[in-house]
This record gives sequence, structure tokens and C-alpha cells, in this order.
Amino acid sequence: MRAVVTRVDSASVEIAGKIHGQIGRGFLVLLGVHEDDTENEAKKIADKICGLRIFEDEEGKINVNPVNAGAASLLIISQFTLFADCRSRRPGFSHAARPETAIPLYELVIDECRARGFRVETGVFGEKMLVSSVNEGPFTIILDTKEL
Repeated sequence: MRAVVTRVDSASVEIAGKIHGQIGRGFLVLLGVHEDDTENEAKKIADKICGLRIFEDEEGKINVNPVNAGAASLLIISQFTLFADCRSRRPGFSHAARPETAIPLYELVIDECRARGFRVETGVFGEKMLVSSVNEGPFTIILDTKEL
């Protein structure tokens, strides 16, 4: 699995002209599922996302997790394009998981984050979405379970 995690002041997702999900301070997470991913990767990436210490402490050091920073909100958007093969000018997506694999794993990440006390908003898998964010920092981290 891959996740692009951006620390935000706010983020929202719009579908068919209506706001479907929105958060205040927290993380916007673009989440891609690889064809070989399992529940183990879903649990691993959820744990990493929820535990990232990328908020400042009272001394200005990046050392505080979202819960302790009062930022335990996530907007998680499915993003199969994170597994694009860009060796040619037209990206290929053959390594992204098919919906029958990706949807349950995407939902497991959401459930795991909620179980850790996070408020989680989402997009809709496979829908055309307009995602907006006000990045804080900006601070963006790329996570890949193959590297964790």
C-alpha cells in the first residue's frame, strides 16, 4: 500500500457538486492499494498514519502525534494512480488492485483508524471526486508498506 499523507488545516471532497466529506486540522490521506496487498499491509499503514509524529511540540520540534496535537481527523481518499507505471508517456495501472481486492482493504484502513479514535471522512471508491485541502506547513509524507 502507498499513502500520501498531508498535514492540513482543512480538507474536503466533493462528489457530483456536493460535499461528501470534510475535516478540520488533521491529515488528508491519498491511499493506493497494490495488487499484492493483504490485510497485514492495511493494518500496518493505518498504524503508521495514526502514529505519525509530524506536529510541533511546545519547543517547535516535529514530535507530536495527531491525537496529542488535537488533530485526530482524517480524510481518506482511494487513489489507484499511486501505483501508476510511468515508464511510457501513458501511465499504466496494472499493479493497482482491482476493486474486489482494493475496496475491502481500503475499508479496513478506515476501520483501523476509527478503532484508534480518529474521526474519519472518506470519498467514494471509484467516483470522480474534487479534493481540496489547505496544507499546513506544507508537510507531506509518502508511506509505502514495502518500506516500513
